[in-house]
Amino acid sequence: MEKDQRNFVYRNLANTASILGVLPIGLLFLDGGYAYLIPFLIFNNFMDDLDGVLARKLKIGSLLGAHLDNVCDTVVHVILILIVSAHYGWSMLLVGMIAATAIIIRLTGRLNPDEVSGNGTPTNELMRHLLFVLILTGFYEVDPKLYLGLIFIFHTVTMLVPFKFDFLIRGRAKSVTAVALVNVVLLAAWWVPSFAPFIASAFFATYLYSFALGGTQYLKGQNHS
Repeated sequence: MEKDQRNFVYRNLANTASILGVLPIGLLFLDGGYAYLIPFLIFNNFMDDLDGVLARKLKIGSLLGAHLDNVCDTVVHVILILIVSAHYGWSMLLVGMIAATAIIIRLTGRLNPDEVSGNGTPTNELMRHLLFVLILTGFYEVDPKLYLGLIFIFHTVTMLVPFKFDFLIRGRAKSVTAVALVNVVLLAAWWVPSFAPFIASAFFATYLYSFALGGTQYLKGQNHS
């Protein structure tokens, strides 16, 4: 019996990481909980990466685990978008609701086995851009509403486009070392804000380049079909 329990725990290590990455979001609903937003964004990104690493390295990946990861990401990312947008008033909340709807639509596509997966930007990319906007606007002491609105609107489009984003920094990070380095870089952007403009520029630039290149190739393919 104990061996069965150990096997169950082992098989579900990645799923446990997915769930643990979501649970601390309750802190954001406490009085003054908005102060935990940036550390939670970084923690959630780390745990989401950890569950993928565990699934691959321990060979414990499963369809259930993949669906659980997608559902956990969707729930936490929708809540984060709504919390952040509501913090800046009704007009921003309306824009945030549009982005949240795009996240939910993306989930339904990923859960559908007949849909082509891997297209559009992952919702985690939106979370990283959200993180950079909050860090940079805090560092430069400017109102973040315009920049938040822009990334919400832009990601609403890019999450649903029918082509891949091949040059995203996180997407190119395949090894455990590379994935760990991405998370270290996010921490550096938070702990050393003077680094944040350079780090954010690299993420934004590869995102825009991927969008331009992928869109161009997709349109060419449509014209030739």
